[in-house]
Amino acid sequence: MAGQTKPSAIDDILAEHAGLEQQLSDPALHNDPATARKVGKRFAELAPVMATYTKLRAARDDLEAARELAADDAAFATEIPALEERVSELDKALTDLLAPRDPHDGDDVVLEVKSGEGGEESALFAADLARMYIRYAERAGWRVEVLGATISDLGGYKDATLSIKSKSDVRDGVWSRLKFEGGVHRVQRVPVTESQGRVHTSAAGVFIYPEPDEVEEVQIDESDLRIDVYRSSGKGGQGVNTTDSAVRITHLPTGIVVTCQNERSQLQNKARAMQVLAARLQAAAEEAAEAEASAGRASQVRTVDRSERIRTYNFPENRITDHRIGFKAHNLDGVLDGDMDALLDALGKADREARLAAE
Repeated sequence: MAGQTKPSAIDDILAEHAGLEQQLSDPALHNDPATARKVGKRFAELAPVMATYTKLRAARDDLEAARELAADDAAFATEIPALEERVSELDKALTDLLAPRDPHDGDDVVLEVKSGEGGEESALFAADLARMYIRYAERAGWRVEVLGATISDLGGYKDATLSIKSKSDVRDGVWSRLKFEGGVHRVQRVPVTESQGRVHTSAAGVFIYPEPDEVEEVQIDESDLRIDVYRSSGKGGQGVNTTDSAVRITHLPTGIVVTCQNERSQLQNKARAMQVLAARLQAAAEEAAEAEASAGRASQVRTVDRSERIRTYNFPENRITDHRIGFKAHNLDGVLDGDMDALLDALGKADREARLAAE
């Protein structure tokens, strides 16, 4: 039966939306950029709900009018089934939008790629993964910044840290699409260093964290930090900067280490490193607070072990397999070039189905 959206849920959203609209119309709000951003972000998150609700009301009005007209003229009765279906579809869409969701879905992310077993081949694969995410982000219209990287002799990544941001506030941001990427990624291919043409298996790890809007949102005691500065390094460890502008921050209580060398100045690198540290500390605190430590971000492996894989990239067969949901596709070359939507859609669908089954 159409029209089953709970009135209290949508009434709360309508009241919140009206309040946010009033706040945004107040010029004084923009004297506080941090608060203005939060209000704007929440307003953007509610936009799809409001749009769907408006369409639903219009469809209900059309259906009611058609029923009234059909009482006097049977010709209008032919319109009723299509209008009923339209109301039902919109009501379901609104119900889905009002369902509980990941509070970080609108967030930007910090994504780390680390090579594992396999030496140069693993580092080259880690670079392939980083490029895959960069290409996907470019397709999505997001901003990508490489905050730091340790480059291997053959140009691979021993490790790399990316910042990926939406260009505007949206309901479903970067985290909503990439949050399932954390874990071990396994590759099967003939390495460039293999002279006999044999297929080898190696792995790289991906770690992803929602980025707080402001570093100040995460409590960080300066006395808990050790800050080291050094010269940025390039391929094979060669220095690419004549000044000590790169920054390494160690959070002593947790042992978390963050580096940033992409910015020109030491101050800029420190600021970006603090943002990454805040994201990692926030994720760690949330993991510790969650009873379901095996779900979501807690499932991201902390050691890069080939036996704990979430996905396999098989080059000889041009096949990609996600072992969590049984997804298989023979367009590995396209996926590595950023064509990830089918894979990410399948992961999102599986997650929604699992959430519904758990209710």
